Amino acid sequence: MNMDNAWLVFKKDWLEIKRNWQVLLPIIILPLIFSIVFPVIIMVSANAPMQETGTQDFQSLILNLPSDVQTQIAQMTPSQIGVYIMVLYFFAPFFLIIPIMASSVLGSDSFAGERERKTIEALLATPLSDSELFIGKILVSFIPSMIITVVSFSIFAAVVDIITFGMFNGMLLLPNVSYLVMVFGVAPVITLCSIGLTVIISSKVKGFKEAQQISVVLLLPVLGLVFAQISGLLILGPLVLVGLISIFAVADIIIFYAGIKIFQREEILSKQ
Repeated sequence: MNMDNAWLVFKKDWLEIKRNWQVLLPIIILPLIFSIVFPVIIMVSANAPMQETGTQDFQSLILNLPSDVQTQIAQMTPSQIGVYIMVLYFFAPFFLIIPIMASSVLGSDSFAGERERKTIEALLATPLSDSELFIGKILVSFIPSMIITVVSFSIFAAVVDIITFGMFNGMLLLPNVSYLVMVFGVAPVITLCSIGLTVIISSKVKGFKEAQQISVVLLLPVLGLVFAQISGLLILGPLVLVGLISIFAVADIIIFYAGIKIFQREEILSKQ
């Protein structure tokens, strides 16, 4: 496989995506909501008086935190506890949703979108190998999705630190180890898994919307992680996150090999 050819597919697809607001709009709006609305919620919480009863909603989560974190929380005021839990635990898993949502939209546009634009025949007629086409389609979903995720997290972290700087006497809440492992470790492997499955789905269905509707199902495992952390059933600490990286890395390898095997030009052309 020649990676230069895969990059050619990436460049060609990216030029198409930049002109398609139906694809770009969803992957811009969601990160903006996460990066701006969440800090606003935190700011309101930081400025609102909170009694001891105000932290009861977080009790199940707090009880499952590591002992050193519980010791640190015990020295905080109720308002500080509420903000601390929201920043470091309550909102954290949502940053796994950003790359999944972005990559599912971009991945759905890969073959299904080309089929709708009537450009798929010319692409499949090129001398590129199936693996080069497949990897190229994955790159055009993966790279923008990760850029959006990192930028969104950077904005979120900066705004949160500005808002909470005085409240925590100069202590910066972000970035911490768990967030860094999540954004730069878990997010890439989960995104690759999602993209691989979405590109396979996109090559089998007729239209962009159909592919996107099916690929949204891939959000369910990530939403499970979100609700597990919020409810306190699972704390996404560094060790758990490293375990998730290992699991999804193996899944990525299996999906990539399966995707290249399943990919058939003749079948794709027959869906024109």
